[in-house]
Amino acid sequence: MNTANFPVYTVSQVNNYVKSLMDGDGLLTGLLVRGEISNYKCYASGHHYFSLKDEQGSLRCVMFRGEAARLRFRPANGMQVVAFGRVSVYPRDGAYQLYCNELIPDGRGSLDEAFERLRRRLEGEGLFDEDNKQPMPEYPKKIALVTSPSGAAVRDMLRILGARWPLSEVLVVPVRVQGQEAAGEIAAAIHRLNNRADIDLIITGRGGGSKEDLWAFNEEVVARAIYISNIPVISAVGHEPDVTIADYVADLRAATPSNAAELAVPDQADERARLAQLSGRLARSVQARLGGARRELDRLKNSRALTDIKAPIQDRQMAVDDLRRRMGLALRREVEGGKRTLSTQKERLPLAMQARAAKQRGRLGRLSAGLDAMSPLKVLGRGYAIAKLGEDVVSSVSAVQPGDAVDVLVSDGLLCCEVRKKEERTWR
Repeated sequence: MNTANFPVYTVSQVNNYVKSLMDGDGLLTGLLVRGEISNYKCYASGHHYFSLKDEQGSLRCVMFRGEAARLRFRPANGMQVVAFGRVSVYPRDGAYQLYCNELIPDGRGSLDEAFERLRRRLEGEGLFDEDNKQPMPEYPKKIALVTSPSGAAVRDMLRILGARWPLSEVLVVPVRVQGQEAAGEIAAAIHRLNNRADIDLIITGRGGGSKEDLWAFNEEVVARAIYISNIPVISAVGHEPDVTIADYVADLRAATPSNAAELAVPDQADERARLAQLSGRLARSVQARLGGARRELDRLKNSRALTDIKAPIQDRQMAVDDLRRRMGLALRREVEGGKRTLSTQKERLPLAMQARAAKQRGRLGRLSAGLDAMSPLKVLGRGYAIAKLGEDVVSSVSAVQPGDAVDVLVSDGLLCCEVRKKEERTWR
C-alpha cells in the first residue's frame, strides 16, 4: 500500500481525536452502566478508581473527590451498582473510561430517588432551616427515647446517660424502627410526648442497617412530626455515614445513638471540676474582700479621729489662731509702712475673711458645746453614778459577784462600796 499521500499523526493527536469523537457522542455523555465493582481503590487525594465488570467485559471507571463526597454508602469489591456518568478517553494512555458522577447500589435506585425527591421538597418548604432549630436543654430533667426497646442502641444510650448524668430520668417509649408500621409508630410517639409537660428532650433513632432498614426515618410523617415538636429532638440513626431525612429536620443530628446520649447531657465529672473551680474563685474573692475590709477597719481604728476625740477641735482652734496671727502681721506691716492706721485697716479687712472667721468661731462653739454635753462629768451632774470594778466600768450585773468591792463615782466624789447581792432586771 502506498502511504506517501497519507498524513502522519502523533499518538497524542490520535488520542485527542478519539476523545473529541466520544465527547461529541450524545449517548456517551450521559449514560447508566450496571456492573460489579472490582479493583476498587480510594487514594489519599479522595479520588476513587475501580472497574465495572460483567460476564463478558470490563470498564475502567473513575469518580473524583467532589462526586465521591456525596456517596451515601461505602463501595466495595463485589458490590453490584449502577453508575451514571460519561465515557471519554484519557489522552495520556489512550484508554477510555467511565467518569462517574453518581454511584447507586443496584436494586435500591428507587429508594435513592424517593429520598432525593422528598429531601428537595421538604427543604423547599423550609423544614431544614437552621432558624427553626431549638436549643438543647443544658440540664434535662427527663429524656424520652423513642426507639426499639430490645435493640443494642437503647442499651448503649441508657448506659451512657446513666454514667454521664444520673440526675436525668429516662423514659423509653417502645416503637418499631423498621417495617411498614414503623414510621407511623415513631410519629405517633413524638406527638404523644408533646402532650406531656414533663419531657425536656426527645431522642429518636436506631442502630445501623441497610437503607431499607433505616427507611422509616426517611418517611414524611416522621419528618413532619419532628418539625412540629415543641420539645427539642435529637436524631440518632445508624452509623456516622448514614444520613436520613430525620437528621435534616431534627434540632440536632447525632452520628450514632451513643453519640446522641453524649450530646444530650453534660458529663458529671466535667461539671464537678467546673464547680470546684468556681468555688475556689469565690473563696479567693471573699478572702480578698475580707482582707481589704480588715485593713480599712485597722486604718479607721488607729485614725486620730478615734484615738483622740479632741483632735478635730484642736485642729480647728489652731487654724483660727493661725488665721488671726497672719491677719495681725498683715495689719502691722501696713501700719508700720504708714499707709494706714490700725483702726482704718481693721475696718477694711476683706468681708470674706471676716465672714469665714465668724463661721469658724460659730462651728468651734457648737463643737465645744457638743463635747461638753458628752462629758461624763455632765452625766454625773444630772444625778447618775458610774460603778467601777478596779479599772473596768461595770456595765452589767454579770461583771460582779456578791462580796466584790466596787467604787461608785458621783458628781462630787467617790463611794467605796461592797456588793451584797445582785439582781438581773430589764430597764425600759
